[in-house]
Amino acid sequence: MNPRWNITRYEHSIGVMLLIKKLGGSLEEQIAGLLHDVSHTAFSHVIDFVFDHKEENYHEQILNQFLKKSEIPVILHDHGYDYEETLLEGAKWTLLDQPAPELCADRVDYTLRDMYHYGHISHEEVKTFLNDLQVVDGKMYPASIKAARWFTETYYNEVIDFFMDPLNIYGYHQLAQALKVALENHIITSDDLLRTDEELLSMLRASSNQPLQSILNTIHDNVKLIEDDEQYDLHRKNKLRLIDPSVLEEGKLVKSSSLSRKIKMMGEEALKKSITGVYVKVISTSR
Repeated sequence: MNPRWNITRYEHSIGVMLLIKKLGGSLEEQIAGLLHDVSHTAFSHVIDFVFDHKEENYHEQILNQFLKKSEIPVILHDHGYDYEETLLEGAKWTLLDQPAPELCADRVDYTLRDMYHYGHISHEEVKTFLNDLQVVDGKMYPASIKAARWFTETYYNEVIDFFMDPLNIYGYHQLAQALKVALENHIITSDDLLRTDEELLSMLRASSNQPLQSILNTIHDNVKLIEDDEQYDLHRKNKLRLIDPSVLEEGKLVKSSSLSRKIKMMGEEALKKSITGVYVKVISTSR
């Protein structure tokens, strides 16, 4: 749909590992960071829309099954690590993952990586923010309200302006519909979802199923869309994603929204947008 929207899970996974290392995380937590998304399927979170997973966590549900079929347990064992303790007990890795609205390596990396790649933030801004992170009790926090405000704005540019961009919503919907048709007609199996994007797309395109081909023909970079909450063809709500990182204030961790009116207002606007969702009207799908 948009050639610029093409950041790989591989890049992200290495970034998460390196961020954990930068912040002093153990080698085992770095391994957990490197492999935290290893069970993601082709087309990533599109599969959650195929199976109607509102929490967008299909990859987490199949993680253990995926690992058991892979060489990862043996490789980790050869280096002195138990795969279940390293990869299936995620709650202990407090740099890698934290419940929203706090920061964690996963959330920070995909936000900064995407927004830098799409030209919304500079490399210097990324470096400045990363250098302003501090670790308290094994968890990461911005060291200043200025850094918290900058990341909050950047994060909402990602999850509201990008994730909920009408073109993104449309692309997810159409591709999910195509995959549903392919699964229902036994053109692909659930195991095929673990192939690469290119491999799976080739399988879809090679099919003679006309309903499937009709859907695929509507997925291209010349689609014209607008937001219209009265006359719409598609309405989508994404997983609720809010951010409100705590900062140290007089030795205590305090939610940044209580210190910054701008952060509070951004959170309120993001909540409203998330609850409302996106109403998309298709103007044209001709090439």
